[in-house]
Amino acid sequence: MDWQLFGLSFITVFMAEIGDKSQLVAIALSGTSRSPGAVFFGTVAALILASFLGAIAGGEVAQFLPARFLKAMAAIGFVLIALRLLWPNSDLVSRQDAKAQREEKNFFTT
Repeated sequence: MDWQLFGLSFITVFMAEIGDKSQLVAIALSGTSRSPGAVFFGTVAALILASFLGAIAGGEVAQFLPARFLKAMAAIGFVLIALRLLWPNSDLVSRQDAKAQREEKNFFTT
């Protein structure tokens, strides 16, 4: 086993999961249940399965596509996500602003 790759994978996934939606769901589920152990083992099993599927899919895709191309596609994907987060859809923002104005108007008229 390549222990350096193991450590790099562990640290990368651990840092990516801190504050992630899955962690927030685990907090919510364990806070509303009487069995936080079941929530722990359920979330661990789900993360293991998702990671396993990702590793298998990545290994299969890497056989057909060059690593340089895969890295470029991942980089482009992250850039597109970042741009989307920095410049939200103006239609969505306009609808949210209109809704907020209606709610404010309703608040003051009641």
